[in-house]
Amino acid sequence: MDRRLEHAQASLRRYAGEYPAHAHGHAQVLVGLQGCLELELDGHAAFVDAASALIVPAGVSHAFLADTPARMLVIDAPPGGALQRVRRFVPPPHWKAQPPDVLDAEAAIAAVGGTATLLQRRRIDLMVLEAAVAAAPAQDWSTPRLAGLCFLSPQRFHARFTELSGLTPAAWVRRCRLDAAERLIRAGLSLDAAALQVGYATASALAFALRRERGYGARAVRARRNLQT
Repeated sequence: MDRRLEHAQASLRRYAGEYPAHAHGHAQVLVGLQGCLELELDGHAAFVDAASALIVPAGVSHAFLADTPARMLVIDAPPGGALQRVRRFVPPPHWKAQPPDVLDAEAAIAAVGGTATLLQRRRIDLMVLEAAVAAAPAQDWSTPRLAGLCFLSPQRFHARFTELSGLTPAAWVRRCRLDAAERLIRAGLSLDAAALQVGYATASALAFALRRERGYGARAVRARRNLQT
């Protein structure tokens, strides 16, 4: 156990790998910013992703696991009040929009009691989805197909995915395909070949998508490659 805090304080933290079980004399609020942090809290499993926050009360033993790096806003606070029980909730949007040194940590803790509780739900693993799309970007990655990989209905998946990533499933797939196209073009493939490999019918369609979504075309992608070599 560490010394008891007198005032709430916020900080940004990055987690990667496995962290052994420990407990401390203050409460914590973990607010997901990027990635997913898996926890074991007194023997019970939980997770924090970019659409959630979690209360870890003082004295509760907890271990962390981040398969890929996860970024969290962490608010350490004195125990008591709304921080006396483990609870997942929906964090107010402005918590993520403000740097920790600007966020009023005391006001944030005071507002925790009025936040909506998130019931235990199936996790959407973005790594699994990214690997599937990367392996075959030209295939039809519809919302129902992506939802099936997560064992969710298309409607629930769409809402949860948008909440988690800030993008609709279709916009996310489009981003993945354009990322793949840029890698292929930088590797020396023609625009026609890259288009077919990532799911665009023609080079013109891929060129239009690059300009519309990213503001530049294949020539700019090749120019960046030449600057890097």
